Amino acid sequence: MLRNKLANWEQFLHREEELDPLVRMAVGHYQFEAIHPFSDGNGRTGRVLNILYLIEQGLLDIPVLYLSGYIIRHKSDYYRLLLAVTEDGAWEEWLRFMMTAVQRTARWTADKIRAIRDLQQTTSQYVQERLPSIYSHELVETLFVQPYCRIANIVEAGIGQRQTASNYLKKLREIGVLDEIKAGREKLFINRRYLRLLVADDNAFEPF
Repeated sequence: MLRNKLANWEQFLHREEELDPLVRMAVGHYQFEAIHPFSDGNGRTGRVLNILYLIEQGLLDIPVLYLSGYIIRHKSDYYRLLLAVTEDGAWEEWLRFMMTAVQRTARWTADKIRAIRDLQQTTSQYVQERLPSIYSHELVETLFVQPYCRIANIVEAGIGQRQTASNYLKKLREIGVLDEIKAGREKLFINRRYLRLLVADDNAFEPF
């Protein structure tokens, strides 16, 4: 029975092409959660499947739409509306909830991306003014690949050998771009402004 229900779920997602992909995603999410195929982790798996489906349908290029954040913040409404579909066939409210989740998350994500770009540009200008002898676009770009940087990351990016890379990161620490911490035998250089942007609800970053 479980295999048949999952087959029906998969067929709906890929055969009902007259429905908008966002509507199919929302209905498919309800179906997956109602089937509840695993003993644990159905909610997390279902939310991941939402994003993978949007990528498959060409609505996303990469998995940047964090719908889980909206769903978790509105958990009581989420479970209430799932149950209402099961008990009363209340599809309209459920679809409205999911469309609102997509809309607000998309806006939040776009604002977050713009804020990160602004921070990268501000950092680039600051480093260019304070450390013109070591500045390069590639160096600053490497600081935004992830919120921390190792000496090895600078070397692998082709910016300098180990001693040069270490010197660059220390200079960036001295002007307040990075914080240095020890992680075992290794040094990590934390881009705290970038890290804060990634985890904070707002999009403000600390000025230099």
